[in-house]
Order: sequence, then structure tokens, then C-alpha cells
Amino acid sequence: MPMYGRMIHSSDPNGNLTQEAQVYDVHGEVCSSFPQILPSATFISGASKRLIATSLIRNKKSIHAVDRAGLNKCLLDELEAMPNVKLFFNHKLTGADFRTKAAWFEVQEEDTSKPRALEIGVQFDFLIGADGAHSATRYHLMKFVRMTYQQAYIDTLWCEFTIPPLPVEEGGGYRLSPNHLHIWPGKQFMFIAIPGPNNSFTCTLFLPSHQSSYLSEIPILVEPFFAQHFPGVTPSLITPEALQHQFSHNPHLPLISIKCTPYHYASSCVILGDAAHAMVPFYGQGMNAGLEDVRVLFEQFLDVTDFADPAARESALDAYTKHRHPDLVAINDLAMRNYDEMRAGVTSRLYLFRKWVEERVSLYLPASGWRTQYVRVSFGNERYSDVVKKAEWQGRVLKGVIWGGSAAVGLGVMWAVWRRQEKGVGLLGKWLGYLSRVGGVEG
Repeated sequence: MPMYGRMIHSSDPNGNLTQEAQVYDVHGEVCSSFPQILPSATFISGASKRLIATSLIRNKKSIHAVDRAGLNKCLLDELEAMPNVKLFFNHKLTGADFRTKAAWFEVQEEDTSKPRALEIGVQFDFLIGADGAHSATRYHLMKFVRMTYQQAYIDTLWCEFTIPPLPVEEGGGYRLSPNHLHIWPGKQFMFIAIPGPNNSFTCTLFLPSHQSSYLSEIPILVEPFFAQHFPGVTPSLITPEALQHQFSHNPHLPLISIKCTPYHYASSCVILGDAAHAMVPFYGQGMNAGLEDVRVLFEQFLDVTDFADPAARESALDAYTKHRHPDLVAINDLAMRNYDEMRAGVTSRLYLFRKWVEERVSLYLPASGWRTQYVRVSFGNERYSDVVKKAEWQGRVLKGVIWGGSAAVGLGVMWAVWRRQEKGVGLLGKWLGYLSRVGGVEG
């Protein structure tokens, strides 16, 4: 499902619901005739059930909402179709010796009456650990390399909600624009909605742990909390009963950030994806970075070396770790910072001003290569570390222009004041001279 920009939801001082589209790609075009493109789309807001007059943004670039489970099934189907791949499920890695290239797995059978699960040993030539944030491969790899490891939980829990489609009698369509990432910013918390293929939205509440605990203890406060901080969500999009039920029954889960290095040991093992760099989800790059790990590892290193030669493979893996680590640290940090932008920055005048300036430069001076950081990350293939460097350079240039412009204006004002004072002194001198000549005043 393509999303061409953010839709920021709020309310004005009079309590009227508002929404503001923030397009991702400034080079795209705005199409105000959305009924011809999305005939099933109906946009309702607030208790008054009024139709929102809005525009569908049709851009050259968009980010896509993808069902994770569906994608996993597609990838497994592709793997299963390969003649040199054999899949084993319910095998838990319990030990590994990366020097002798041996691994042990616990076979988790459906029959749970057995006192102990069967454990099998496997000899391998090369092991790729893509087993997630709580990676067993990384845990055993630490026994063989001097791994620098950093793990941090942010003081925010996330809980999932669902906005259902409109009733069949009202068309059964989406309750919000399906081509936007919807955000209700709350400074210390945030509610987002992402479109699904069945005219529903998958939503996520990000909330500090102490507030999550407080609302869990007094669930009757959930509805007024949403009404105060996320205007328009209830009762129009989620009924109060469904809201309270989902808050109480869906898990409230932590968010973890992991950085480590190196990612390999000799020629026998490498970790990829969340096993190497779990990150908070606020840049939408977690899975992208993991898939990019695979592309970079093979295209730039393993595919251009003699894979069968352990020494050459070890050299390639060492080069991969050194090349990839700065990029993964960069996107990890960007994801953390983007939480501040999404929950508060999207309504900041300073953020909006810088975004406007950068988009105007990109639009009217395309040869300058000027692009916003978000566009570079989401719609380009630049290294994450290079994106950060370019964004920092653009920030310095903007500050220089602003300070330089301010200084020029200040100097201009001072010059005008000085000239006025100088003219005033000249006129006063002439007047005093005239009076002294007629005997009215003595110097």
C-alpha cells in the first residue's frame, strides 16, 4: 500500500479537528480529484461525521506498508522452490563452536511429554545468523570474538490497535486516506495508523512506561486520554469499547536498540539484520537495513571473492564489518532521533521551516543535489553514514545563511540608524549656528 506522505492530526483552539499533509517527495504533484482515483475512499472526521475536504497526494515516490507475515511467507516460498535449500522448522540453536564449525540444535517436537528435547549436532562450512534481536548466534559468537556490544531499552512501550473499515452500508472503505502515514503527535507519546489491504488500519500507540502502567491500572481513563491527546481517534475511528478492549488485551511491548561489532568470526560466521543491529522502528528502516545487509555482503564482498577459499572469505567478511558498521550505527541513531521528530518535531515551526527551505532548494535548484535527509534515506541507495554527513553539511549551510542574513539585516538597520543620527546632528548643528549668528544662543 503506497503512502505518499504523512498526515498530521490535531485540533484547533475551538476543538475542530484538523489534518495537515506533509508530502515525502516535493517533486511530485498534488491531485485534488481523488474520487476518480480512489472511488471507495471516504474520509470522515470527528463526532460531527463531516467529510474532510482534502487532497490525495500523487507523487513519484512513496513508502509502502507491507504485511510482514505475508512477506515472510513469500520469502519462504521462494526459498523452498530452490533446489539447493532445505528448510527445518522448530530447531533452536543451543550451542556453536565457530573454530571447529559445529552447531547444536534442540529439536522442539509437538510431543511435549518427553522429559528432554532431542539435541542434534551439525557440521557447517559457513553459518549466517539472521535470528533477530535476541540472537542465539550473536550470543555464541561473543565467546569467540572481542565483541563491543551496546544494548538499550527506551522508556517507551508500544501497543497495537486496529481501525476497522467503514460499515458495508457506508461503502466498506477506509475511514482515513489510505495513502498517508497518519500521525497523532503528543510530544511525550504518539499514535500512528498505517493502511492495510483490507480497508483497515494497523495502529500503534507509543507511550512512556509509567503512563502505560497508570492507564492499565485505571482502564476507564483510556478513552478520555485518547480524546485529549489524539483527537478524532475515538469514537469516530475506534469505538470506546474496542479502544479499551484493545488497550487492555493487546500486549504492551518494549523497544530495544542494539549496536555491536564485529559481525563475523574468521571465515565461519556472520550475523545480519536485527541480530547485528536491532533498532527502534521510527525510521521504518529495520527490515530494509537487514535486506541491504544481504545485498552489500554478497554484491560487494562474497560474490567478488573466492568463496571456497577460507582465507579469502575471512578477508571479505573482515572488510564487510569495517565497511558496514558506520552505516548501521548511523541508521540506528537516526531511528532513535526520528522518534522525537515524529512525536513532536512534525508540529515544530523550526522543523517545518527547515523542511520548506530544503524542499524549495531541491525543487528549484535540482543541480545542487540538495535533498532532505528523509528523502535520501527512504528513496535513495546512499550509505546511511554518507546521508548523515550530507544532512549535517546542509544544516551548517542553512545556519550560515540564516546567521549571515540576520547579520546583514542587523548591519543594514544599524547603518540606517547611524545615517539618520548623522543627518540629525548635521541639521542641529546648522540650526545652532544660525541661532548664534542672530545672537539667540551662545556656543
